[in-house]
Amino acid sequence: MDARGRNPVDQGDTEIRTAGAVRPGAPPDRRGAVVAALMLSMALAALDSTVVSTAVPQIVGDLGGFSVFSWLFSGYLLAVTVTLPVYGKLSDTFGRKPVLITGAVVFLVGSLLCATAWNMAALIVFRVVQGLGGGALQGTVQTLAADLYPLKERPRIQAKLSTVWATSAVAGPGLGGVLAAYADWRWIFLINLPIGAVALWLIVRHLHEPVRESSGRARVDWAGALAVFACGGVLLTALVQGGVAWDWLSAPSLSLFAAGLALIGAVVVIERRAAEPIIPGWVWRRRTIAAVNLALGALGLLMVAPSVFLPTYAQSVLGLAPVTAGFVLSVWTLSWPVSAALSQHVYRRIGFRNTAMAGIGAAALILLAFPFLPYPGAPWQPTLLMLLLGGTLGLFQLPLIIGVQSTVGWDERGTATASVLFCRQTGQTVGATLFGAIANGVLAARLGGAGDLDAVTRALDSGAPDERLRHAVADAVHAVYLGAACAAVLAFLVLLFVAPRRFPVLDDPTD
Repeated sequence: MDARGRNPVDQGDTEIRTAGAVRPGAPPDRRGAVVAALMLSMALAALDSTVVSTAVPQIVGDLGGFSVFSWLFSGYLLAVTVTLPVYGKLSDTFGRKPVLITGAVVFLVGSLLCATAWNMAALIVFRVVQGLGGGALQGTVQTLAADLYPLKERPRIQAKLSTVWATSAVAGPGLGGVLAAYADWRWIFLINLPIGAVALWLIVRHLHEPVRESSGRARVDWAGALAVFACGGVLLTALVQGGVAWDWLSAPSLSLFAAGLALIGAVVVIERRAAEPIIPGWVWRRRTIAAVNLALGALGLLMVAPSVFLPTYAQSVLGLAPVTAGFVLSVWTLSWPVSAALSQHVYRRIGFRNTAMAGIGAAALILLAFPFLPYPGAPWQPTLLMLLLGGTLGLFQLPLIIGVQSTVGWDERGTATASVLFCRQTGQTVGATLFGAIANGVLAARLGGAGDLDAVTRALDSGAPDERLRHAVADAVHAVYLGAACAAVLAFLVLLFVAPRRFPVLDDPTD
């Protein structure tokens, strides 16, 4: 027995301590229906990230607005990212069910509005509305997955959710193309309505959270929520549009960054004074959560290299058709959920931290191998690397998420889960900006002047093969992969020096 009256029990590299909380969720006979609702909710958020991409030509042809269509994706991503911490805190305050229902309703209203959009500006605004609901879906589904299952069973539900993401990544672009070609692009959004209606019905009918003792009227830090939303929106807009809509040193870019820094100060002041802050200080004071936040931020950073740049490499350097190039990328979504499901057999023996370190260490070696592929090479070579990379990242990400969720009680789990998802999403945004600048810099150096990856790939697609341009694209993507390998090394070092050797896991009375 320790000084706090806890009884630690070691399992591999994991310290177990008493949680002292009742598990919310659903009776065993209804848990399957709730899991089905969670998978449908996750499918809504996952598909929406991919299904729109292949319908962009039809959307632009109908509504116009080619110069701003990228905001169909940026607006949605910004809304999802900045609302994650807000929904996480609200789910800890009011419960998962009302937050999930609210998020689903907002998402479906946004989908219906998107289907009725009359111009590109309206569609972008309605995509932001969708993102406001999508943030609740992503964070609350992951939190409920931990609520429903004890520690030893969580890999099963997390593997199911990972499979939903993998299936959506593979099927989304094809589904969007089919609907746009044979029906109408508006059906891309209308198809969300029946899926979401079924998910809502299952949640309302089968998800029952136990009544918790109330310590008085819940106080919501609305000022903090607004400040976090504004701060995240301004900074992410500066990162997403910098170097694209305006130069990095232009007045709009500098103004946005200055406003973002001022809002960071406002967030710190407001949160330090709030009784129930949206981003509580313990998220960064606890070594376990802080380390996982940083490590998953690095994961978001490195994920940009394959997801954004590999299709360009496959088409421009290997000469593959778009569909085949998409397959080269999609294979990592096949191995990722498989290794995630099997990771429990590893972390039960060697612990969460060591399992994640093994996964990210192997990922760094795979990313480093990419620049050594022969030019132009055979398609199976990057395909094999992507298959292996998915396996290593499944071994890295899932143990960290389960580990963090298992170190907090029910009333902190939503905030902790939202914090790691927020850091991963932010890492992806920073990675897109950083690696885009690296790729364009390499291209400019190889071609003897200013240039960007999009312009070079368009030139390759429209004209005769140009070996000089192809070599430049290959060198640019190789540089990006080296940067991704550095991000993997950074994640490894964070786990090695910041994360505790033993995660202080709460003992689950239902285990």
